[in-house]
Amino acid sequence: MIQEPSSPVIKGSHPTALAPDWLTGFSPRRGLSNGHLQTIVGNFLPRPPFQLATVTEAVEVDPSDGSRVICHCHWQPGQDSRCLTVVLVHGLEGSSDSRYIQGVTTRLWTAGCHVIRMNMRNCGDADELTPTLYHSGLSGDVGAVVEHYSKRYDLERVALVGYSMGGNLVLKLAGEWGARAPLCSVAVVCPAVDLAAGSDALHKPANRLYEWHFLRRLMRRYYRKVSLFPAIYQKDGLGPIRSLRDFDDKIVARYCGFRDADDYYYRAAGARVVDRIAVPTLILLALDDPFIRLTPETRAMILANPNIQFVETAHGGHCAYLGSGAGNDIHWAESTIVRYLTQHTGILNGS
Repeated sequence: MIQEPSSPVIKGSHPTALAPDWLTGFSPRRGLSNGHLQTIVGNFLPRPPFQLATVTEAVEVDPSDGSRVICHCHWQPGQDSRCLTVVLVHGLEGSSDSRYIQGVTTRLWTAGCHVIRMNMRNCGDADELTPTLYHSGLSGDVGAVVEHYSKRYDLERVALVGYSMGGNLVLKLAGEWGARAPLCSVAVVCPAVDLAAGSDALHKPANRLYEWHFLRRLMRRYYRKVSLFPAIYQKDGLGPIRSLRDFDDKIVARYCGFRDADDYYYRAAGARVVDRIAVPTLILLALDDPFIRLTPETRAMILANPNIQFVETAHGGHCAYLGSGAGNDIHWAESTIVRYLTQHTGILNGS
C-alpha cells in the first residue's frame, strides 16, 4: 500500500476514500520523519506533570501461586458503572508510569472515562508480588484485572488499550474472549503480535541499541528475581545471553513452561487469534517502526476481520507518533485512540 505521510491508510480502503470522523491525517514533527528519531525522542520528550488522584491496589491474577499486579485506578466522580472503563497495558520493561501511559490516561480521564493503569507482573517495582517472570503470553492477567474490577463495581463496558508488548497481550485476550462482556472495544499502538519476527528484527545491526537497552533491563530484573526467589532461579548455567532471542530461549522458556524460544513465540503470539476478535478494534502501525513486524499471514488475518480497523502510517516510529500539532497535541496516537473509543463505545450509557 502506498500513502503520503499525512494520509493514514485504513485496511481495505481506496487511497482516495474519505477517512472516518475519528481519524485525522498524521504528519511527523519537522525533523522527525525518521523512525529511529521518532522512537528515541518520543521516549524522552517531557510531558506535563501527571496530577490525577489515584487509587492503588495489588490485584491477584493467579490464585495458584498468589501472583499479584499493581493497578492504579482513576474513577470518575460517582463511579457510574455505565461509564466506559479503559484498562491500559504498557510495553516491554515499561510500567504504569511510562510517559505514554500517563499521557493517554489524562486524555481518557478528561473525556469522561474511568481509567485503570495496569502493570504487568513484576513491573512497577513489584518483583516481590509474584514468584514468576512476566512474558508476552500472559493475556489472562489482563482478563483477571478486567474481571476483578468488573465484579467489584459491576462495570458494564470495558475497553482495552495496549502498547507494543501490551498490545500483543490485549489483542490476544480480545481474540480469546471474542464477544464476551464486559469487553466492548480495543485499541493498540504498534502491537508486537508476531513475536519471532519482532525479536529477529531487534537483533539487526540497526536495532542493536534497542536490543541492548531491553536486555540490560531484563537481566537486571532477572537478577532481582534470583535474589528474591533463589530456590526457583539461578545465575549459573545460563551461558552467554547476547540477544533477546537468547533471553527468551534460556530464561523465559526455561522458567515459564515453554520448550524453547520458538515455542514461546508461537504460543504467546496474539497473531494466532486476531481472526477471532469480535469487538470494535483499532490497530495503529507505523511502517517505519524499527522493530515491529507483521508476517503476511498475520496481515491477511487482520485485513479479513471486519471488526478491526487497521491504520498504517508512513511515519511514527515505535509507539511515538510525534505529529505537527501544537503543544500536547503533538501526541497523535493518543488523540486518535480517544476519538476512536468515543465514537465506537461512547463514554456514558452508550452515548
